[in-house]
Amino acid sequence: MAKHQKRSVQHVKSVNLAFQGGGAHGAFTWGVLDKIFEDGRIWVEAVSGTSAGAMNAVVASQGMYDGGGEGARAELERFWREVSRAGQASPIQRSPFDILSGNWSLDASPAFVWMDLMNRVASPYDTNPLEINPLRDLVEKFVDFEKVRDCEDMPIFISATNVETGRVRVFDRAEITLDVVMASACLPLMFHAVEIDGVPYWDGGYMGNPVLFPFVNHSPSNDVVIVQINPVIRKGTPRTASEILNRVNEITFNSSLMKELRSIDFVDRLIDESKLPDTEYCRLNVHIIEADEEMQALGSSSKMNSEWAFLVHLRDIGRRAAANWIEQNFDDIGERSTVDLRAMFGEIGMRHQG
Repeated sequence: MAKHQKRSVQHVKSVNLAFQGGGAHGAFTWGVLDKIFEDGRIWVEAVSGTSAGAMNAVVASQGMYDGGGEGARAELERFWREVSRAGQASPIQRSPFDILSGNWSLDASPAFVWMDLMNRVASPYDTNPLEINPLRDLVEKFVDFEKVRDCEDMPIFISATNVETGRVRVFDRAEITLDVVMASACLPLMFHAVEIDGVPYWDGGYMGNPVLFPFVNHSPSNDVVIVQINPVIRKGTPRTASEILNRVNEITFNSSLMKELRSIDFVDRLIDESKLPDTEYCRLNVHIIEADEEMQALGSSSKMNSEWAFLVHLRDIGRRAAANWIEQNFDDIGERSTVDLRAMFGEIGMRHQG
C-alpha cells in the first residue's frame, strides 16, 4: 500500500518543479530541493525532470514516500554521497594544479582529454561494446522504483528523446523504471541508446529540458518553478573548440525549454487580447531559480567532477539561490509570474519583474 504524506499546515503555497539536466551540476538542484523542503511552506505538486534532473526527482520521490520532505532531504544527500564515492574510482580527476588553484574544471585531466577526444572520433558501440555504465549500477542499487511509482504525493514526469522520430517521450509516474531514468540521461556520444519496448531513446535534453506541458493537465497548481542549470545568456564569442562545443550544447539543451516558454507567453497574450476565453485557458505563472553568475564560471568539463567538495559547493549555491528566491517571491506564488517572458524573447534579454 502506498504511503501518503499529508500536506502540513505549513504548506500555504504550491508549485510544480522543473529540473534541467547537467551531470554533476545537478547537485545545484539538490540544493534547491533541500532548501524548499527545509523551508516547509511550499508544497511540491509535481516534478518534471531530465537526465540529472530525473535522478533528483526519483530520489526525492523515494524519500518522500518514506518520510515526507525530511525523508526526501535525507535521500538526496545519501544519493549524492554515493555518486561521489563511485567517482573516486574514476581515472578522470582534477589535476594537482587545479586542486591547488581551486579550479573545479577537468580540462587539464589527461583521462578527460583522452575521453573527450575518443567521444569525437569513435562510437560508444566501439569503445564500450559491453555497455559498462557505473552510473546505471549506482541508480539501480540506490533507487527503489516501486516506491517511486507508489508515491502519489509528488507525481513525476521524465522525458527522453525518441531516436527514430526525434520526438520527446514523457513517462509518467506509473511508467518510471531504471531504463526510463537512464534513457533520460543517455548522451549518445557516451552511451548506447536505451531501448524501451523496442524503441531506442537518447537524452531527454534534446527535446525537453525539462518539459512543462504535463503540468497543464496533471497538476492543480498553475505555478511552474524552473531550476535553471544551463545558462541561457553567455556574453562573448566562444573561440576555442571546447568553448564553441560547450555553447552549442547549452543552446541546444535550452532550445526546447525556450520553445515552451514562448508558447506560454503566446497564450498569455491571446488571453490579454480577449482572443482566448480565460474560463477555458489558464495562465501559467513562471518562475526561475538560477545562479547564472556562479554557474557560468564553471567549465563544461566540471559536469563530470563528482568530488564531494564540489557537489557540496553546488548544493550550497542551490540552497542560497532557493533561499533568495523564496524570500523575494514567496508572496507572488499563485498570483503572478516572476519572470518577464516578453522581455526574455525581446532584444533586451531576460529580466525579472521587481
